[in-house]
Amino acid sequence: MEVKIGVQHSPKELVIDSPKSPDEIAAEVAKAMSGSTKDGLLTLVDERGRQVLVPVDRIAYVEIAQADQRRVGFIAGGATG
Repeated sequence: MEVKIGVQHSPKELVIDSPKSPDEIAAEVAKAMSGSTKDGLLTLVDERGRQVLVPVDRIAYVEIAQADQRRVGFIAGGATG
């Protein structure tokens, strides 16, 4: 799953590829946002095992979507000169 996190006062969003299901990710976000975590952080782990920690009070939005398949290819019929 692809998780996009908008952070307040930051022009870029964080993008994480997670091996978890949308429901698991949503539960982790809800738990962090409800104040159930003692450290005030949303902690997610990406497909490579890297941890991403985001302060809950800085989260603007969280978008959970199916990861895009990377397409590699060539366009037939190149430019004419």
